[in-house]
Amino acid sequence: MTYRGSSAVASMRIARQNRFMPIVIPHKVHPLADRRQSVNAMLVRRGVQRLFLEMGITTIPELSLASGRRADLIALRQNGEIWIVEIKSSIEDWKADRKWPEYRNYCDRLFFATHPDVPREIFPEDAGFILSDGYGAEILRDAPEHRLPAPRRKALTLRFARASAARLTMAELAGVEIPQIDEKID
Repeated sequence: MTYRGSSAVASMRIARQNRFMPIVIPHKVHPLADRRQSVNAMLVRRGVQRLFLEMGITTIPELSLASGRRADLIALRQNGEIWIVEIKSSIEDWKADRKWPEYRNYCDRLFFATHPDVPREIFPEDAGFILSDGYGAEILRDAPEHRLPAPRRKALTLRFARASAARLTMAELAGVEIPQIDEKID
């Protein structure tokens, strides 16, 4: 028996009388699903992604950084500027997670994003603020700029590109139809 790949639609073959019979796993799992976030966090992320797409900014969720941390959403602007969006779905989520100051070392601008039921006042003034409802979002406070050093920018841009390409390949191999939007991001 040989096994190739690790997606939900794994390519497994069993040798039977010198013939190979493909076995398809019967349940479908979305190749980009990450079941660690709450429904509210996913709605906030979706609204921010829609806003950024309208702005011509590309995003990738849950990108691992060199520090070992994961950025909830990392964005790459047309000019090469890198933004990190830390998503908070509740007051409890905010109180439990104090790793966000480290993210400043990996972006040009740091934003917090949440939904209307979370009070804005809990978020620090020295970071940007985005309000999202799942259908769209609005930047209510711009983030101050703190430019990345060139070597770190290059490493992050490469990590962004490789992770994006790998996730796109996984999605295509799982049968997700991927629209061509190259002209929209230039």
